[in-house]
Amino acid sequence: MSATSGTSRSAQASDGGHLEVSNTALLDTLWASMVSLYGDLTTAATAQGLTYSQAKALNVLRQGPAPMRSLAATLHCDASNITGIIDRLEARGFVRREPSPTDRRVKNVVLAEDGAAAVETLRAGMHATHESLDALSEEERATLQSLLTRLFVAGDGGF
Repeated sequence: MSATSGTSRSAQASDGGHLEVSNTALLDTLWASMVSLYGDLTTAATAQGLTYSQAKALNVLRQGPAPMRSLAATLHCDASNITGIIDRLEARGFVRREPSPTDRRVKNVVLAEDGAAAVETLRAGMHATHESLDALSEEERATLQSLLTRLFVAGDGGF
């Protein structure tokens, strides 16, 4: 079932004339949005010789240094997996490891200048996503930003 067909069956006008959308319809639309975003990011990452996970790690690090354990939690992967991701990014000069200023046992991963440039190139290369967002009015963009922030971002690394 497509997100569109699920939405049309699940959206009904209430007695007050307001459109009611079920959680099922919202989940279908969110799923379709995530699939599209994932595909667009994967395409942009591949163009730079990166994996989706590497691209996501770079994007998280653009918000500031992060301990390896925090990166693993944000990316929803095992610590051993994040080590491999960071090893490959470090080999390309996109990140570096530094001791934490508050705990010498902890290594923070820091985005290097080349890594910051790679993130900007990745984001610019997400053409389908940009086209979709460009179709929104300023008011719609502000509303979308507010809703997504309220629902999902609250301290998360998001993309």
